Amino acid sequence: MLRKIFLILLLGFLFMGNLRASGYRDPENLTEGYVQELYEKLRVQDKIPYVVFRRGYYGYYRTPGKRAGILTIIDYTKPSNEPRFYVLDLAGKRLVWESYVSHGKNSGLIVPVIFSNNRNSYQSSLGFYKTLDTYRGDYGYSLRLQGLEEGFNSNVLPRKIVIHGAEYSDPSFIKDHGFLGRTNGCPALPPSVSSDIIDYIKGGTVIYVVGNDNRYLERSAYVRF
Repeated sequence: MLRKIFLILLLGFLFMGNLRASGYRDPENLTEGYVQELYEKLRVQDKIPYVVFRRGYYGYYRTPGKRAGILTIIDYTKPSNEPRFYVLDLAGKRLVWESYVSHGKNSGLIVPVIFSNNRNSYQSSLGFYKTLDTYRGDYGYSLRLQGLEEGFNSNVLPRKIVIHGAEYSDPSFIKDHGFLGRTNGCPALPPSVSSDIIDYIKGGTVIYVVGNDNRYLERSAYVRF
């Protein structure tokens, strides 16, 4: 009997240890060396430039109340006919998802060049977000977002800027048009992967939306080193 209890306790201890080992805790003191090492272990050098990852991780680190361990980067410096949506597992040090993603119709045709926080602008918004809850709406299974930066994305909730799936965000659309369709400002994903990605990043994870905009880089407190 005692042996049985001991085995149960031992298995429970090992199980909890594995849970802790699979989790992720932000470093107490963030250093450039840590960010460089993490970037190298993620093996995304051919997908995400280091300067983009560096800004994304510093902003992720500064985000309070987040669900740690997952960072999504949407790189709107790239054209829509290339993958530019990346979900990073910081605990496992791996790229979990790489996907195409659409941008706002008034931000540009192939590469977004104009960004806005204003209602009815139909433009994409830059900066750091936290994911919220899911729902089913006009575009099916969707994920609400909270914009964390005043003046850049703080209106995404009233603007109803969400992550959802869309047929015009599928790579097959590129074959006919040369680029993806565009949205009212939402980052729309291919329907074949949208639900799985939404389920993976929902509930408080951090998203960093980057674009060619010096004004944002000069004013955002999240990306300052």
